[in-house]
Amino acid sequence: MALLAQVALGALAIAFMTFVAFFGRLPALRHTPIAWLHRAIWISIPNAILALDQRLTSGRLTSWTDRFGNYVMFGRHPTILIFFFLLLTVGEYMYLPGAWPRMSALHRLMGAIAIVLPYVFLYLAAYSDPGVITPATHSRWMSHYPYDFTLFHPGQTCRTCNLLKPARSKHCAVCNRCVAKMDHHCVFINNCVGYGNQHWFLLLLLSTAILTAYGGTLGLRLVSQNARARSAAFNLWKPHSMPWRTYFVLLTIGIQDDVGLGSVTLLAAMTSPLVWGLLGYHAYLIYCGTTTNESMKWQDWQAEMDDGFAFKRQLPTPRTKDPRVEAAWTRWPVEPVQVMVRTEDGEPPNSGSASELGVGEWERVWHLRDVENLYDLGLADNMIDVFVPNHSFRAETVTDLERGRRSKKPKARPGAGLVAAAT
Repeated sequence: MALLAQVALGALAIAFMTFVAFFGRLPALRHTPIAWLHRAIWISIPNAILALDQRLTSGRLTSWTDRFGNYVMFGRHPTILIFFFLLLTVGEYMYLPGAWPRMSALHRLMGAIAIVLPYVFLYLAAYSDPGVITPATHSRWMSHYPYDFTLFHPGQTCRTCNLLKPARSKHCAVCNRCVAKMDHHCVFINNCVGYGNQHWFLLLLLSTAILTAYGGTLGLRLVSQNARARSAAFNLWKPHSMPWRTYFVLLTIGIQDDVGLGSVTLLAAMTSPLVWGLLGYHAYLIYCGTTTNESMKWQDWQAEMDDGFAFKRQLPTPRTKDPRVEAAWTRWPVEPVQVMVRTEDGEPPNSGSASELGVGEWERVWHLRDVENLYDLGLADNMIDVFVPNHSFRAETVTDLERGRRSKKPKARPGAGLVAAAT
């Protein structure tokens, strides 16, 4: 009983703290206990320790730990990647000796596939080019996506790389490079997730989610068999006639018959929902035609809209592009039809460069649903864009209005990225 409680509490604590660390900065969770706990762990408690260290060592201890922590959390090194790799290999080393002899031929085949695939996709996600923008590849990435004049505007230059920023790109402070269609920097693969490796990252999530779910389900069945060997009345779903104490005693016995199998089973079963949740979030981002980085930009726009400082108006159709800062042709099938601006005083723009963009009157925007997402082509095309790299959606320029696909109700924007702090 004590072993079961310790393993369960340990797995739950790891899963919960991982969730808080990864998702606590979400704007969608800003006024929830998760955000409060995240602030307590990463702001309040460190500030209290800093104040105490200032009195005791004049800040020398916290200065050293801060440098070490920044290196561990934000430096580009394979520590977390190695930890993830060891978590897989050590878990399988503890799990398989007790499970493999009791598995049928079909389960052995399925298990072998489920075990191998995460390693394959981990390698591909970690060592593939995420879409690094260099002077040699700059023109290629400029032609991938048009600027939407909402999240991305032409003419902006990366101050570090000294290159014009292609639409949907972002400079990664960890890798110190600009990445095309930047989603986030993932410490578990020690690499950025961008246009070039997003599909491998998603397949890594999917294969890991399947592995944890399959291993947890199969392991629980084997643990249940161990417990039934002691009492034929035992069932994984507690019988109504069996007291809870008896149920947990038998379950603990089933785990203790093979501690390696039982502990890894509990860890897999308790962490599997976290992996599936992360996969589900990224699937939702694909559905919405956005990325983790862009979802945070949309949340910034929502804050401006809440304050009444966001305005939009139509762009001329057809629009003459500036060849100095825009690609003459992109592979994207739609062109921007609106421009969004924010003002400091809540009044519509009336002068300067911002007022020169677009035609007609400025319209105050209160909701994200009233703004078109240029990069949302619908689920099928969004998936093609992710899983078929360098696919060209068109051979000629077609405006968004001409394509006629914006008559549907716009999708709700996702909350700011669930892995922005994490992966």
